[in-house]
Amino acid sequence: MKDKRTVLVVDDEAAMRKNINDLLGREGYRVAEAGDGAEGLRAFRELTPALVLLDINLPKMDGISVLGEMKRLNADVPVIVFTAYGTSERAIMAMKAGAYDYLDKPFDLDEFLLTVKRAVGYGDLLREVRQLRSRVSQDPPLAVTDSIIGAGPRMQEVFKQIGRAAPTDTTVLIQGESGTGKELIAQAIQRHSLRKDRPFIIVNCGGLTETLLESELFGHEKGAFTGAVARREGRFEVANGGTVFLDEINNMPMSLQMKLLRVLQQRTYERVGGNETLTTDVRIIAATNSDIEQDVRSGRIREDLFYRLNVIHIRVPALRERAEDIPPLITHFCKKYSPDGKIVVSPEVVAKLSAYHWPGNVRELENIIQRMIVMAQGNVITTDYLPITVSAAPPLASAAAPADERSFRDQVRDFERSVIAVALRRTAGNQSRAAELLRMSRRLLFEKIKLYNIRSDQK
Repeated sequence: MKDKRTVLVVDDEAAMRKNINDLLGREGYRVAEAGDGAEGLRAFRELTPALVLLDINLPKMDGISVLGEMKRLNADVPVIVFTAYGTSERAIMAMKAGAYDYLDKPFDLDEFLLTVKRAVGYGDLLREVRQLRSRVSQDPPLAVTDSIIGAGPRMQEVFKQIGRAAPTDTTVLIQGESGTGKELIAQAIQRHSLRKDRPFIIVNCGGLTETLLESELFGHEKGAFTGAVARREGRFEVANGGTVFLDEINNMPMSLQMKLLRVLQQRTYERVGGNETLTTDVRIIAATNSDIEQDVRSGRIREDLFYRLNVIHIRVPALRERAEDIPPLITHFCKKYSPDGKIVVSPEVVAKLSAYHWPGNVRELENIIQRMIVMAQGNVITTDYLPITVSAAPPLASAAAPADERSFRDQVRDFERSVIAVALRRTAGNQSRAAELLRMSRRLLFEKIKLYNIRSDQK
């Protein structure tokens, strides 16, 4: 007989199973245990539990495969996946395969108990609503290489959203500052989608004139405008059956927004200079580096287009909002640009990079790591190779710290004074070398030294 308060724990660590058993037992749950994937499936078939707590790394049968089989047998039983080896692809695959949620070990106990409570309630509701729903199996998870680095809670939530969005054909809007990795997010969605083997076309809406962008998207007929010497297929035609990623959608001209809205609503369009109505079957993923809701209020983005694009909204956090991911990103980029693995980054450099405010986000961090590896004369990267903007930058203020009450101009002057002083120290007071290091003219440097009363002979 089915007991809605039974929780099945599938984990190869006996100590972990006992800890969860004790914890949930005190909360009034009945706990069943399994030590490997095959045993977990057998218990799942026999018990039909209210909830499954499933480790990804299991003997005999890996957790993702177990999850897929459990969802095939009974899609209404929620499964919380946990592991001590979280990666972006694991989180995405777990959510794609139907996990209710994803937790990293060691997890916070209060968060764990709250997630369990919500999952059991969700399963109860699902069983009531979906009594007559047919059970369908999920596609097996894809074996792909990690492309997005992020172990912190903000990026884990992004991975979950990718996993939920990927298997659908729903339009996705990705919002984030420049350099946060919006294109990587779009690629991850496409890679895990049902259109994974179809074209993935990227169009930068801010990099082309209105005429060229219209032709790029919809194609043109011969003679449609000067230089149109032959018919050209547009991206919606080339990508038919696949995915179109519209980057910097906030820069799309208003005249083209109406045509894009028609594609979203009716799946039809015409080439520039043509009369033939064409149809397209594409999934659209859009991205913006601006506050798109403000763009709607200011009239830069059509309101009806915004609502069509904003079905699933993924906000990519800025790097300064997830400083815990900076050390693994440093390791990742060191491996990328130093395949022999001999490069070592000093703790002082990691500390400086972790405290920097990163206006250019992950793209800026990658650029700095690559440049330091090239410039380093040995295998150890020290603070001597840090750009002036990083080494002289004040650390990020904590949320509890009082706001700096100085004027913007005074803060800029203090920052300039600090950067110039560091450059002069590095060059033993040589103004020509300092100007070269700062990528500014010697005359401008001299004027700044005089303005800020900086000693030019600093050692």
